[in-house]
Amino acid sequence: MKSKFFKYSLLLPALALLSNGCSKFDDINTNPNATTQVNSAMLATGMILNITRGDISSTKSFMQPFLLGKYLTWGEGQENFQYNKISRTDFNRITLLRNITPMENYATSDALKKSYQALGHFIRAWQFFMTTMQVGDIPYTDAVKGESDAILQPKYDSQKTVFLGILSELDQANTLFASGATFEGDPIFAGSTDKWRRLTNSFELHVLINLYKKTGDADLKVIERFKDIVANRPLMRDYNDNFALAYNATAGQNYPWSDVPAGSGNSFVKSNYTMLTNVLLDPLKATSDRRLFYYAKPSPVKIAAGVSQSDIAAYPGVEPSDSFSSLQTRRVNKDYADINTRYVNLVNAEPVGVFNYWDLQFILAEATIRGWITGTPAQTYYANGITNSMKFIAQYTPDLADYNHNMKMDAAYIDAFPATVALTGSTEQQIAQVITQKYLASFLQGNKYQAWFENRRTGYPVFKLNSTTNLNSPSTNFPLRWLYPSNELSYNSANLSIAVASQYGGSDDVNQAMWLLK
Repeated sequence: MKSKFFKYSLLLPALALLSNGCSKFDDINTNPNATTQVNSAMLATGMILNITRGDISSTKSFMQPFLLGKYLTWGEGQENFQYNKISRTDFNRITLLRNITPMENYATSDALKKSYQALGHFIRAWQFFMTTMQVGDIPYTDAVKGESDAILQPKYDSQKTVFLGILSELDQANTLFASGATFEGDPIFAGSTDKWRRLTNSFELHVLINLYKKTGDADLKVIERFKDIVANRPLMRDYNDNFALAYNATAGQNYPWSDVPAGSGNSFVKSNYTMLTNVLLDPLKATSDRRLFYYAKPSPVKIAAGVSQSDIAAYPGVEPSDSFSSLQTRRVNKDYADINTRYVNLVNAEPVGVFNYWDLQFILAEATIRGWITGTPAQTYYANGITNSMKFIAQYTPDLADYNHNMKMDAAYIDAFPATVALTGSTEQQIAQVITQKYLASFLQGNKYQAWFENRRTGYPVFKLNSTTNLNSPSTNFPLRWLYPSNELSYNSANLSIAVASQYGGSDDVNQAMWLLK
């Protein structure tokens, strides 16, 4: 007994020392300037930045979606997206949603809880929409229920069910934002429930216009929903309501393509790998659209030959489907239009929106042309989309010759321009005009892959199919979708197999048309 007591009496001081040591360790290693407790605002910030900054990315990654959308080419090496090669996606957007419930639960008042619940519904709708647009059927009903219901292998819902869920989420967000309070943790709208509500309803119209082939579906009620939102809900008012991330001179918060100081890892910018395409430049030239001079930098070859920087002839575009070797020759010879130097020189060149006011206006113009809504002429919406794009560019571009090439867009020019490209012709011709203007307004703007989705949906703007350079298989087709994530093959293969069988005859193929496109 004495021996055991002696051992324990020696051990107790040692345990006390370890305990005290841990306490001191925690004290020393705790950052006094950082919170050690998660709250609603912190979770909100992380999720909002995920669907803005996370999608926008920086340096070469910033340009990738615009390669797929045929705005530009890349000269460092042959890029898959430029030549229509699409592979697997991931479901990372969905895993983010695990933070929604704790964000709501940490709210400190009923009004704040409504705001965070509304934000949660919006973020769910956004992430599920972007995911289903890539692949088709996805987990929705059982998604993100690993902790609450121990569902580790969620079943897949039909794309129709997913869209019904997205529309419901946005309806709930609209209602909750209407009675919520200004909330913290919002780097975009400073917690304004009014601006979030306007974004929510405008984005719901975007979802509905993507369902234009499903207007006969009695469950979706596409046209009825569209009319109701336009008639009864607040919408975005101008480009100041853009769902956009602003940039500044703070390290890590520079514009994604700015040539920030050496050592930042932004070496791609300095290599000048980009060339602007005829898909972007030709429509601008055809209508003497001065956005050309704000988007592009003239060919040094043309300038050396005496062509003025204010002449559209100084801005030759390249065909993105041409062989990589021929494009390399163009690049080496320097006879091409590159991206305007303002995007490189300015750390705050312009806010980058993932959903913008002009997107809404072009949606309303298209819906009017299709006969979904009446009262306001399609030309009015169409003109609003164009002029707000121009005003936005003029607002954020310093009045320097290097940035506008002496072709400034003043108020008189902006107000007059829409009449020079007025809607005319058949329904299809007018829709082509609307989508083309949406494309032009979305240069280095818009949610990820927006231009490619619009082309897939409407056929506009027209992308040239070159079977000798097209990396899709077969080379005579453009791809229509991404493949499902490899993680799903490994950990949820049974449910994935059912989804692939029900949609695509058992073949997870990039050429298969999802329900949305049928």
